[in-house]
Amino acid sequence: MSGLFLTLTSCDNSDDILPTTGLTEAEIIEGLKSALRVATDTSVSRLNVTDGYHKDAIVKIFLPPEASVIVDNISRLPGGMAVVDDMILKINRAAEDAAVEATPIFVDAITNITITDGKAILEGNDDAATVYLKGATYVDLSNVFEPKIKVSLDKKIIGSISAESAYGTMIQSYNAGSLNGVLYPKISTNTLSRHTTEKGLDGLFIKLADEEKEIRTNLSHQVNDLLKKVFG
Repeated sequence: MSGLFLTLTSCDNSDDILPTTGLTEAEIIEGLKSALRVATDTSVSRLNVTDGYHKDAIVKIFLPPEASVIVDNISRLPGGMAVVDDMILKINRAAEDAAVEATPIFVDAITNITITDGKAILEGNDDAATVYLKGATYVDLSNVFEPKIKVSLDKKIIGSISAESAYGTMIQSYNAGSLNGVLYPKISTNTLSRHTTEKGLDGLFIKLADEEKEIRTNLSHQVNDLLKKVFG
């Protein structure tokens, strides 16, 4: 977890007014922390619900690339796409189930931020804070998030079997139907948990960037006085 923490730059003049912003360094840092807390809370809450991923065309998770050959060929069979659609629903449910695990990780990651980075983020693009947070935490966040995804994929969220079991059965059935690669290419890998983790986190950062932009540009999303002062 230590990799999630950023180094706090010591500054004896944190109350100095910065000419380019009219704000103190302390106000910038606290404003950015507040913005990221609001944005991460909102993003997680929107995804950690039924159909949070599945009904959102921007972040919906599809099957891993390895399964493209299944999708290409199963669509030719009666009811084949129903099987694919059910599998897609299951992995999106797993991501929705696991999304809440990101909250404490994000909170830890934004607790400290440097003055230099804070000023750059404030004066940067509408997604500057999100880009910074992703660059600083993605690897560690992924390492913590994937085990949660694996647990979710092993849960019997829909029906009587888990997403992991359903996907494994799909691959086995496909390989058997292809005569182990004689008729169609054989699938020899299963990257479901890694794929779902990556796509789940990508979706989370997409939503985070959307929320950051709203906080920067939309007064109604500046939900406290500090945000209004820093971004208003």
